[in-house]
Amino acid sequence: MKLAFAMPHMLRVKAMMQPWEAAVTGADQTRLAKWAEKLGYGMIAVPEHHIVPRAHLDLSGPHHFNAFTAMAYWAGATERIRVNSCIAILPLQHPIVTAKALATMDWLSSGRVTVTFAVGWLQGEFEALGVDYHRRGAMAEEYIQAIIELWTKESPEFEGEYVSFRDVAFEPKCVQKPHVPVWFGGDADAVLGRVARYACGWWPFLTRPEQIPAKLDFIRSRPDYNGRLSDVFYGLGTARVGEGHVPQEDARARPGMAKQEIVDRLCWLGDLGVTWSAVPIPPVRSIEEYCDYTQWVAEEIMPAVK
Repeated sequence: MKLAFAMPHMLRVKAMMQPWEAAVTGADQTRLAKWAEKLGYGMIAVPEHHIVPRAHLDLSGPHHFNAFTAMAYWAGATERIRVNSCIAILPLQHPIVTAKALATMDWLSSGRVTVTFAVGWLQGEFEALGVDYHRRGAMAEEYIQAIIELWTKESPEFEGEYVSFRDVAFEPKCVQKPHVPVWFGGDADAVLGRVARYACGWWPFLTRPEQIPAKLDFIRSRPDYNGRLSDVFYGLGTARVGEGHVPQEDARARPGMAKQEIVDRLCWLGDLGVTWSAVPIPPVRSIEEYCDYTQWVAEEIMPAVK
């Protein structure tokens, strides 16, 4: 089991955030990214929303990053730790721009980029950006095909309903081969189908842990399965957030569990097929206290779940 670092103040989702996080600045996060790398955490993953309709502010809050900007910044501030999105909203940006941003990031970081795409769920966000919410699945399917074409072909060509190109050049290519590792986030059968066709990783959100093995079987049973699924991310605190960011009660997902409970929970997730997880931020009062906690996780939990 590999552990990602839970960066404070990447969002202000009611179900997850603690009051002290609002004071965490970009400079603080830069220091924490370097701290996470020093401690041996494997990844920093960035949530994304571009704009939040006021009707969702109570649960979702206004503070969300552009995933690629934050990923590139933290990759530049570090040397070894991987960066990922959790998630990047695939239909809300032109796929040529997405492909270029990620290939550039991978090239500059010497191959430390993973991307987790999803189709999005916040209809008002799509409306504000002028994207058809009801076509987002079809757009995502076409966009990922176009992105992979750009990343992998010397003379890329694509003809689709939403994007077309030919007689073009695209460089730099990704350092990682065949391209940046692609994961998909979500739980619907359509998402699992995209994992089967295009991805090497899956990030469930509303799926209960007990359901993960059956869904992995579903992915691997698809007739167009690419044979590459190797990573599944399920954070210890994932079950605290329900659909639409509604808070959920789950004693097994609470922050601040004792050492043996955390180890047992992570080992149980590993038995279900999970390869990546994160230990949620416990009740603390400051960055300094959180640094102490993340060091405790690195020294006490990581060795026990390797």
